[in-house]
Amino acid sequence: MESTMLSESPVRVHASNVGGIDETEVEIQPGVTVLSGRNATNRTSFLQALMAGLGSTRPSLKGDAAEGRVELTVGGETYTRTLTRQGDTVAFGGDPYLADPELADLFAFLLENNESRRAVARGDDLREIIMRPVDTDQIEAEIRELEAEKDDIDDQIADLDQLESTLPDLETRRAEIDAELEEARADLADAQAAIDELDADLEESRSRKEELEDAFQRVREARSEVEDLTFEIETEESTLAELRSERADLEATLEDSEPPEEDPERIDGRIEELRERKRALDETLNELGSVISFNEEMLEGDGLDVAFDRRSNGDTPDSESASVTDELLGSEEVVCWTCGSEVERDHIDDTVDALRDLRGDRLEERNDLRDRISDLTSKRSTLRQRRAERRRAEERLEAVETEIEDVTDRIESLEAEREAAEARVEEREAETEDVGAGEYDEVIERHREANELELRVDRLESDLADVDAEIAETESKLDERETLRERREAAADELTDLRTRVDRIEADAVDAFNEHMAAVLDVLGYDNIDRIWIERRETEVREGRRKVSQARFDLHVVRSGDDGSAYRDTVDHLSESEREVTGLVFALAGYLVHDVYETLPFMVLDSLEAIDSDRIAAMVEYLREYAGYLVVALLPEDAAAIDGGHHTVESI
Repeated sequence: MESTMLSESPVRVHASNVGGIDETEVEIQPGVTVLSGRNATNRTSFLQALMAGLGSTRPSLKGDAAEGRVELTVGGETYTRTLTRQGDTVAFGGDPYLADPELADLFAFLLENNESRRAVARGDDLREIIMRPVDTDQIEAEIRELEAEKDDIDDQIADLDQLESTLPDLETRRAEIDAELEEARADLADAQAAIDELDADLEESRSRKEELEDAFQRVREARSEVEDLTFEIETEESTLAELRSERADLEATLEDSEPPEEDPERIDGRIEELRERKRALDETLNELGSVISFNEEMLEGDGLDVAFDRRSNGDTPDSESASVTDELLGSEEVVCWTCGSEVERDHIDDTVDALRDLRGDRLEERNDLRDRISDLTSKRSTLRQRRAERRRAEERLEAVETEIEDVTDRIESLEAEREAAEARVEEREAETEDVGAGEYDEVIERHREANELELRVDRLESDLADVDAEIAETESKLDERETLRERREAAADELTDLRTRVDRIEADAVDAFNEHMAAVLDVLGYDNIDRIWIERRETEVREGRRKVSQARFDLHVVRSGDDGSAYRDTVDHLSESEREVTGLVFALAGYLVHDVYETLPFMVLDSLEAIDSDRIAAMVEYLREYAGYLVVALLPEDAAAIDGGHHTVESI
């Protein structure tokens, strides 16, 4: 279903056993939907259910349930997401709205533990988060294919340029043949005129004359046969010379190119092994991300209030739930939500930190694997190309050797035929002399001259036709050059686009963040902040075993002092409210740069308590312009500050 169609219709969400929800059904209207309520009222759990129906695998299964389910209905379409407990993990199934939730998890599902939101506060690599969804391996593969296509076009154009240089020689040759043909035709006309004059002066019998003409005709036929055979021999000798030259080139090529030292098929296994390891690491990273997010949520209290809400079956008043939560959060010890025993809160914090470090190590390992896969793929491609080129050269050399033998045999056969034809010419010339002996000697000589001139004219006309055909063929091929140049230009443009795509995404992300950050600061009225912006700069980093140039996103803050002077500050000195707003704007930049709105017109928000009510209202108003559905979980007093043009849900 197209996102534009979705954003025009109400969306019904039916969920069971997700987060702290036993079962609920809520309808979401286009525009802003506010989930208004105190803590422990399943607002976050409902947002998780909505995320699950849209495709996320971040939501949690209710603690005492073996299975959970979400149905998301819009119009006549229903999308499903199932959660099934399998030992210590939860398996996700069904047919959700999104096949791949990565972009949505990063830039649309903005719960408190959202990675884009927390990136600013934690000092994470902002550039890595923005560029994570970009498949650089696929881009590099497309670049290699286009480079090969462009090189092939360049070779074709170079061949045509070389072919064009032959045109002047062909034109000169044509002019020479034309002049020679004109001269030969004139000589033939003179010879025929002389014969006619001699014929007029001679008194002879018609039969004698006819016999003489027949003899001359047989001579012409024999000479024509010799000419044809000579032309065939010259053609075959030219072919033989070309074949011998090609054989020498092929032998030199094979001598210069050693057989590949490694079988590319053996590399297949290594690549597949590395890909399996990378897939396993991807799964591990996803699981670690889910575990870290879940534990962060529990530490922040969202998961704890859900647990108490579930224990009380929703009957405990909001104030009582809040007091129990506050009491536990304020204590030094908490009940571990995995083993049920009481542990020091610091121990859980240390465990989560260790998980973050582990995830960082696994990210680095995955990047190293990606580099090794890329290197091996490139090496395999090179080996296959070298092996294919060598195989083609060997096959062509074998074919050329066979052709040389065949052409040599044909030349020998043609030379034998020409010797026989020359003998027939001599024999038939002798016959003409016998027929016209004495009184016809001059006539015979004139006929012999005319016969030779006729053969010369025929040969020149044939040569002229061949040159004309070669010129026409050359000009026809040169007409293709413009088409090739257009194809080359298109390939070059596409190559430029691919090579600069990563740079453009980075630049667009920086521009989007800086533009929206300035607008949001203006709307929210943080008086002592002049500017928060990202600077994109190039730096040298290590990727696996090599150093590469890579962009870096540096976040800058400029404040105003009491005397009105501006000074630079650090992100560490931002207030919690300012950090939350900066993280939301960073997520919005990713939402826009990756065109998430084209496939998912949803954005969900919660945990905005660090921002005051008026600024929450202004932020919601700002974000509503970019998502067809903006679903926000707020405390009642914060919800009251929102403009009346929205849908409110107070019971889940």
